[in-house]
Amino acid sequence: MLSAGVRGQTNNGSNQWPAYAGDAASTHYSTLRQINRANVSTLAIAWTWEPREAALKEFGTQPGTFQNTPLMIDDVLYVSTPYNRVVALDPKSGREIWRYDPEPFKEGQPPNGTGFVHRGVAAWRDEAGNLRIFMNSRYRLISLDGRSGQPVAAFGNKGIVDLTKGLSWEVNPRHYTNTSPPVVYKNLVILGNGVGDRLTYRNDPPGDIRAFDAHTGKIVWTFRPLPQPGEFGHDTWGGDAWRFTGHTNVWAPMSLDDTRGLLYLPLSTPSNDYYGARRPGANLFAESLVCLDAATGLRKWHFQIVHHGLWDYDLASPPTLAPIAVGGKRIDAVVQLTKQGFAFVFDRVTGEPVWPIEERPVPKSDVSGEQSWPTQPFPTKPPTLSEQGVTLDDAFDLTPALRDAARAELSKYRLGPLYTPPSLQGTVMRPGVIGGANWGGGAYDPESGFLFVKTTSNNAAILKLAAPDKSPANPRADEVDADLINRAPNATFMNGLPLLKPPYGHLTAIDLNRGEIAWRVPIGDTSSLRSHPALKDVALPNKLGAAGAPGAIVTAGGLVFVGGGDVALNAVDAMTGETLWRFPFDTRTTATPMTYSSAGKQYVAIAIGQAETAKLVAFTLP
Repeated sequence: MLSAGVRGQTNNGSNQWPAYAGDAASTHYSTLRQINRANVSTLAIAWTWEPREAALKEFGTQPGTFQNTPLMIDDVLYVSTPYNRVVALDPKSGREIWRYDPEPFKEGQPPNGTGFVHRGVAAWRDEAGNLRIFMNSRYRLISLDGRSGQPVAAFGNKGIVDLTKGLSWEVNPRHYTNTSPPVVYKNLVILGNGVGDRLTYRNDPPGDIRAFDAHTGKIVWTFRPLPQPGEFGHDTWGGDAWRFTGHTNVWAPMSLDDTRGLLYLPLSTPSNDYYGARRPGANLFAESLVCLDAATGLRKWHFQIVHHGLWDYDLASPPTLAPIAVGGKRIDAVVQLTKQGFAFVFDRVTGEPVWPIEERPVPKSDVSGEQSWPTQPFPTKPPTLSEQGVTLDDAFDLTPALRDAARAELSKYRLGPLYTPPSLQGTVMRPGVIGGANWGGGAYDPESGFLFVKTTSNNAAILKLAAPDKSPANPRADEVDADLINRAPNATFMNGLPLLKPPYGHLTAIDLNRGEIAWRVPIGDTSSLRSHPALKDVALPNKLGAAGAPGAIVTAGGLVFVGGGDVALNAVDAMTGETLWRFPFDTRTTATPMTYSSAGKQYVAIAIGQAETAKLVAFTLP
């Protein structure tokens, strides 16, 4: 039986996948074991389904990557496409049952730099047993009947709620967007929002988190991440920055302890991502893990993971709720993975760190007007998951000549350890803005206590501050009201070679009971690098590693399934890290996979590609 909200704390004994991350706890775990170490090598494609979406010149829109992880409920798959369509599919054949099109492309391209993307929908069952599918499309929250795909008339205005109503201040609807699914708790639908980082102006969209009545669509509670006068944390925003600073939003998936009614919010960076002169102070609750009472929206506890953020180090991963045993003591923990490559582990009820977290000095900004924070939190356990900071020794080194060229390029910029601030000269930042860990999050195996994390490694960014382009030639000039913005995000040389050496992606198993790394292996490949003219006669490593934000899942069959930006789906032995099966595609994997069972057969499904190459591919045993 599924819970009333169709979201169990764990996906125990279920052939379904009732929530975006498998369950409300964001474990990405399945008890299915029909596909296992012994037979995974025989997996074959069962069916494929294509969204068939393309650029629409009349609206100036372009679909982004296919980032969806479907739900599986009552033997139906529920999919959201890049263009925010919701589609119901037969799980055995991929046959379309119904589709709903909210036509968000009529509002033009989202201002987030990724094109149209969407990761998933949420489900809820009312007292009569009627299934509702909730889709947060741009600035609208939509309730659909699970059987027909039609909007539910009793919800909002004929099935739709305008999410720009009731915010801290009025916003341009075209600047408000959503990419991750809502969370459902009892009769509440809870969601944050996405804001394009390139939007930098006074009173750009705020990051208010809100709960809506699942029956009617009425607002039940609001949590404002920028504390108002008299509220806790208000004094961390200097210069009245709380009046006009936007973002500080939850665009990543949220997690829920539905037994205790505790909601966990991974907060992002405030505006401007890279220059904080207009917002002096530590800036609570930006880049903080915040625990709320899910019924009321009241704060229970918080921990700020980045003070006065300057690196776009959003908390991009859904927090993972995991029962662990440390020193013989059982702890119901919450693990927050970060773009920096950290895993912060807390008691999920009290907020107390499971292992000590130290405030350590970090480099100071050399940019006029910037008051960078002198220290940042560093967990003492587990060890870091990604390489951090940059020196000349990290230069791309597959030949002596390329190493010398990469070192010469690196020498133009400011180098240093993690949290070296952006600069006018340009600072090489590692991990880059992708991370580290990103929206794929972690996959937790309750049998071993291992948390599996796909990370991007050695993929750096250059944070070079400059005055924004406000000329008539810039079509978005009217959207920029900033002193300085970042100019060059990618750390490359020689027409696209990474400045830093491979590998560029790892899969890591963290033993959460010990706070140690059980194993860490390169995962995936970077096919574009193999075809680069400068590497024509160079012997390359077998695994260059794949950069990418999607994550992994783990099953009771002893397998970790991960694409993670690779041009393949990989099945990895959960105990050793050995790749047991790899299915190559003609395009990159772009989503976190899922697994389910229908008519007695287990399937593994993953979304790949973009626009005309986008597909949902399902595998099963022959």
